[in-house]
Amino acid sequence: MSGTGSLSQTFLRKLRSEFYSDTRNVLAQNVCTKFSPTEACISRQTVQNTQQIFNHKIDPEGKPITDQKSSGRCWLFAMLNVIRSPFMKMHNLEEFEFSQSYLLFWDKVERSNYFLQNVVETAERGEAVDGRLVSFLLKDLVGDGGQWDMAVNLIKKHGLVPKTCFPESTTSEATARLNGLLRTKLREYAKVLRSLISNGVSKADLQAKIEEQMLVIYRIIGICVGIPSETFTWEFYTSTKTYTSIGPITPVEFYEKHVKPCFNVDEKVCLVTDPRPTNPFGKLYTLDCLGNVWGGGRTLYNNQPPELLLKLCAESIKNNEPVWFGCEVSKRYAMKEGIHDLKAHDYEAMFGTDAQITLSKADRLLYGDSSMTHAMAFTGVSIDNDGKISKFRIENSWGKDRGDKGYQVCTADWFMEFVFEAVVDKKYVPADVLAVFDQEPIVLPAWDPMGTLAQ
Repeated sequence: MSGTGSLSQTFLRKLRSEFYSDTRNVLAQNVCTKFSPTEACISRQTVQNTQQIFNHKIDPEGKPITDQKSSGRCWLFAMLNVIRSPFMKMHNLEEFEFSQSYLLFWDKVERSNYFLQNVVETAERGEAVDGRLVSFLLKDLVGDGGQWDMAVNLIKKHGLVPKTCFPESTTSEATARLNGLLRTKLREYAKVLRSLISNGVSKADLQAKIEEQMLVIYRIIGICVGIPSETFTWEFYTSTKTYTSIGPITPVEFYEKHVKPCFNVDEKVCLVTDPRPTNPFGKLYTLDCLGNVWGGGRTLYNNQPPELLLKLCAESIKNNEPVWFGCEVSKRYAMKEGIHDLKAHDYEAMFGTDAQITLSKADRLLYGDSSMTHAMAFTGVSIDNDGKISKFRIENSWGKDRGDKGYQVCTADWFMEFVFEAVVDKKYVPADVLAVFDQEPIVLPAWDPMGTLAQ
């Protein structure tokens, strides 16, 4: 290299010469220019040593396996997959799905209003339109992602319906175009609101303007997704082929009468594990401007060591209760085989260096190399005679063509590195951990990596 730090021609020739002086590099180049590098690096030994058999498994597991298609609704799919297992058992069903599209509809409506209210609030705080906070909000203003607490907000306000009563649409299965339409319109409305605030209009006039704007937003969403009925009647056959009918009933009544007795969202708590030195364990956190229902519950993060999350997830499954969890899905993941394992890839053999997990979990968060990107459900666990947890069974929402007919497996070691969040029933959580929810949460910035699942 030159003294200025630029790459000189002499140094570039040295790089080329050293590359081709090692025949292993040539072989690796031949492979990785013809095949995906991550696929080429999958460890055959890990694949053949992995069995998707578990000594504790949820009964019944949900059927059919779900598919979120070209949408980012994993958090909703995972939550509804967790809820349907006890629901199917209670109502004696062989197969069942809650309507994911129903919650998508209300999330788009509620989140649009949440954004517009945040536009007003941040303007009143004196946040500049080109400042970091407002710029961030304008960029990621209405994505498909979300957090457990956000799904709870939707269910408590709008209830649930069976999928047969509000099926998928082309748009709910491929949301990019709708999101693009909403982003453009909401940015237009953000400018209108900030201009009104600059001119000193009253709060009542601001809210009247937002109501006017929401008429248009609702229209766009309703045209693309459909609009749920205020009441519905659900007809179905039980596993014994007995005809049954429930309704007419509202979605909220359906949740209260027919879902809540077997799965009460108020009895579940969300624990996270964020090992960054700035965020001590045993503290409660939230993110600035993160949510979907204005006036609903806050998105809270009870930060605990990963060992506790591992233990509580296993306890829940042993008691036949599936677990919603958030993770980083892309690293050390053999997608076709459905294997999440720190040994899933042999990058060292291909590249002469480890291409992943070279930083600690905390440093990956700090340096932007890790974050929550996907939500799924644990439905099985293997525990040896000494009580050591070795692996978990995972129900995903990517259809049945990956892994074991849609189910996957992760090792306990992978859990420790890449799981960031899990939801379990309060009864499994120690009293001192539950007490953390009584704290006033520390507010993290809106762009903190702990919020990426909601984008």
